[in-house]
Amino acid sequence: MITVMGASGNTGGRISDGLLEQHEEIRALGRSAGKLARLESSGAEVLIGDAADAAFLTGAFRGADAVYTLLPSDPQSPDLRKKWDQQGEVIVKAIRDSGVRYVVFLSSVGADLPEGTGPIAGLHAQEERLRKLPDVNALILRPAWFFETFYATLGLIKHQGINGGAVAPDLRLPMIATRDIADVAARALRARNWTGVVVRELLGAGDLTFAEATRVIGAHIGKPELQYVQFPYADFASSLVQMGISPNVAGLYAEMARAFNDGKIQSLEGRRPENTTPTKFEDFAEDLARAYEVV
Repeated sequence: MITVMGASGNTGGRISDGLLEQHEEIRALGRSAGKLARLESSGAEVLIGDAADAAFLTGAFRGADAVYTLLPSDPQSPDLRKKWDQQGEVIVKAIRDSGVRYVVFLSSVGADLPEGTGPIAGLHAQEERLRKLPDVNALILRPAWFFETFYATLGLIKHQGINGGAVAPDLRLPMIATRDIADVAARALRARNWTGVVVRELLGAGDLTFAEATRVIGAHIGKPELQYVQFPYADFASSLVQMGISPNVAGLYAEMARAFNDGKIQSLEGRRPENTTPTKFEDFAEDLARAYEVV
């Protein structure tokens, strides 16, 4: 049995699908029965509950050979770090009380740093909690910048004719598709072939600048002259608030962008075959183009 948190999300959904295809027994966790109905019809055991509920999570983890864990995003949270700390404590308690021995945790590049990295600092804190668990084998995945973040700027592109954000246009960053993260996680959950706490970076197929990514998007949506504009941090945060994100989370995203721009967030491993994943941005841009049509 493998338990998957966030089973309706980008990583959890693909992990669940992949494990079911391999005829694994999975327990899919989420807050919406409707979003998990597809997995249930495919043979998954579905449990609906709150990831902040220690009793629910302990029961969901009990009897599992491995669990996939993450801190659920909440763009409207008035205090995301406080919420993540509370949820992180619950997850660790559930791991300890359920007796599960193999854990895969979705973290991020930059989570080696305790502060100054926006939401990533909350992932650092959870990594530290996992390290203190006795007799638990924890695989910490630290992926690079998600391709999926570009979905959030499709409206800007359609209505204002530019792409934009707070990251510098020519800063070269590793970027990755969440499908590749999920595939690595699914293989690990099946194999359970590591001991102790292991950190693994996932750096995507290659490094990319936001200006380059914007040109690729433009080519796929019929706007070959599309430009990327860097916004001041305060303006960037304000624009996120206008989109419905809480001021707290908007400020954290701005802090994260600054940390990338300042070179504070870096890969510790450097690019190697072991941390390079297959999906290229040019291929992912086809998904962005389809989403752009319905924005």
